[in-house]
Amino acid sequence: MTMQKEQLEENDKLVGIYKIMLLARALDAKIMSIQRQGRIGPYVPCTGEEGAVVPSVFSLQKDDWLFTSYRELGAHLARGLSLDLVLAQLFGNSNDLLKGRQMSNSWSNKQLNDVTTAAPIGAYLPVAVGLAMGSKLKKKNIAVLTFMGDGATSSSDFHVAMNFAGVYKAPIVFVCRNNGWAISLPVAKQTASETLAIKARAYGFEGIRVDGSDVVSVYLVARKALEKARRGGGPTFIEVLTHRAGPHSTADDPKRYRKDETSWEGKDPLRLLKALLISKGLWSDEIDLKLHNEYEKMISESIARQEPIKPLSPKELIFEDVYSEMPWNLKEQMDEL
Repeated sequence: MTMQKEQLEENDKLVGIYKIMLLARALDAKIMSIQRQGRIGPYVPCTGEEGAVVPSVFSLQKDDWLFTSYRELGAHLARGLSLDLVLAQLFGNSNDLLKGRQMSNSWSNKQLNDVTTAAPIGAYLPVAVGLAMGSKLKKKNIAVLTFMGDGATSSSDFHVAMNFAGVYKAPIVFVCRNNGWAISLPVAKQTASETLAIKARAYGFEGIRVDGSDVVSVYLVARKALEKARRGGGPTFIEVLTHRAGPHSTADDPKRYRKDETSWEGKDPLRLLKALLISKGLWSDEIDLKLHNEYEKMISESIARQEPIKPLSPKELIFEDVYSEMPWNLKEQMDEL
């Protein structure tokens, strides 16, 4: 009975992962469309990399913390961020929790333990380790999950974070989406290491390489690493081999440095997971089409709600949230303005 229950729970988890991946794919396509129409600013797409991101977040517990870079739309959806808040951030309107202060793709929500990213590559990684260490000092049984792209492994902040995490056995899991490109720079020109996962050895902890098209493997590897972190086993570095189907961002033209790569669809994690669910009798094309249509409607309705909302006044943004209580000199400046 216990094995049957575990199997049912795992099947439910796989269906849940697929639903979020499908939502992320549909939302990504719609956001790209409205960006090309000039309705929002620059955007960083995520199509092709959902399998490296969503199953990892499904391994988190409620009190765990999440740090991302800018290509993990699916991570925020899996954590529970609403469509309205996703789109409010992209429109930079007054509903945006960050009040329009951040670059695009910088989602966060304090209630979800979901921390915004930083524009400099890898700059948030030491912060994620710091939060993990703070939790350890407070004897909280939690883990921190942080994402990065392969380009971040060439940054100084990556070294600082990995070294500190290794020395102090921080309860953190680093997930590196290795899509082969740091914008236009291939991995072979970023590092002389045989793999990115092997870098973890130098910092004294485990490095694992996994296929990002295999959603089940990504989920199991991330779950095991997070469980190890929570029980005091220290950090893990997971290199997930994945594929960036589109440009680095809407400001990028990948045709200038990449050859035609139509064969990636054979490794599309969404298609592969759908086929697995159908083979298990957990899904069908009819269910898939119905859900996709529901998502399209939800996304369109959310855009219709968020697009007309105006941004906050720049005057307010200059002074708010600098101090918990505004000091006299700042209030004086605000009154003068």
